[in-house]
Formats: sequence, C-alpha cells, structure tokens
Amino acid sequence: MFNFNNQVAIVTGGTRGIGKGITEAYIENGAKVIATYTSNDKAALEFKESLGEKGSQLILKKFDVSDHIAVEKFWDEIASEVEKVDILVNNSGIRRDGLSPVMPEEDWTRVIDVNLSGTFYMTKRAVSHFMKNRYGRIINMSSIGGKLGLPGQANYAASKAGQIAMSKSISKEVAKKGITINNVCPGFIETELISDLPAEQVKEYKKQVPMKRFGKVEDVANAVLFLSSDKASYITGTTLDISGGL
Repeated sequence: MFNFNNQVAIVTGGTRGIGKGITEAYIENGAKVIATYTSNDKAALEFKESLGEKGSQLILKKFDVSDHIAVEKFWDEIASEVEKVDILVNNSGIRRDGLSPVMPEEDWTRVIDVNLSGTFYMTKRAVSHFMKNRYGRIINMSSIGGKLGLPGQANYAASKAGQIAMSKSISKEVAKKGITINNVCPGFIETELISDLPAEQVKEYKKQVPMKRFGKVEDVANAVLFLSSDKASYITGTTLDISGGL
C-alpha cells in the first residue's frame, strides 16, 4: 500500500512497544529507520537481530530526548550518516501515574520533560532540516488520555494534550514549506506501557471501549504510515484517534 523507498524515518522510542511496530512497518515498506532508545541496549540489539537481512535498514541511536544537548548531538551525528531525513515520529513516552494530591514533583516533571519537551526538541531540529528540502512529515504519538483525562494521569494527560496544541501551532508555521505535522491518539493498545495495569482495571477499561477490546500495535502503525505518506499531503494540524470508539 505504501512506498517509502529511499526515505529515512526517525522513530523515537522505536525499539519497543508501539514504536517497535512503527519501525517494523516502515522497514517493511522500504524505508531506512533511525530508531532511538534511552536505556535498554539488550532489547534494542535483539530487535535489530530479529529483522534478519532487513536489519541493515535499521540504525540504532541511544540518547534521552528530554536532554536538549543530547538531541542536538544526535542530529549533528546523523547528518554525516544519512543524506536526508524525511519523517520524524515522536513516539518516546513514559507514564508515572498517581493521584494529583500525592504525585511527587519529580513524577510530574519527568513525564512532561520526556513526553512534551522531548517532542519539542526533536521537532525543532527536524523542522530546520525539513525546511532545507521543502518536505517533511512529523507524527506525534499523543494519546486519547490527552483528551479524556484518565484519573491518576494528570501529568500524562497534560503532556499529551500539550503535544496536540503544540503541533497545531507549528503546523501553521511550516505548512508553506511542504512540512506536515499531525497527531495520532491511540486508546488502549496492547503493549508493555499498559502491561502493569491490574486485571480488574483492564476489565473495566475494556467495558468503556465500544469495540470491547484493546487495539493492536498494527492498528496504530497503519495510521502513522498513512499520515507520513504522500497520500496525506493535504492533512496537517490534525489528530487521528485510534481508540475503538473510546
């Protein structure tokens, strides 16, 4: 369905969970992918090895997107490794849930730093790169939680809602340069990010979803491929929910 031959995509948090699925989808459709990760060397290397011959299409980079100096270093490094970058998927994200009256300040700050500030730092450099080529696709992995505001997730919801608001502003700044920026809002997707939820809570959440099930990583990856393809050239500043009707 999609052809990303001769294109390079950056997927932050691209070696596990939804990010891993997105990385695989791009590679299957011909792209070279630079997948970033923060700490788990073992998981990243195992993922690359699992791709077999197609592992040659994957470049791994380890750094923390919330560190703006590390982000600058990353972009400087890849400038000598690839001719150009066409796509950025801001997928890096963490959860540190807790009721707001007792939420530690560091949990609030860390989630905002990674999910929102990290998205901004990566987008800032991507836009500069894309403007030279007058082409670029940016996809932010937001969350339905940024719209619904699930209990115990004041920090997470704020960070995800912030991604949407930020992209709306930036999309208006860069549209005439051939750059689009959109958001994908997954609902409950079967990944390790929600694997720590108690069984009873999972049951209750599934009751809230009109389709009565959680989504698959492939459901999200397909949406990302579409929004980063030429088929979505007139779509920018928008948000697509992948939530089973939640």
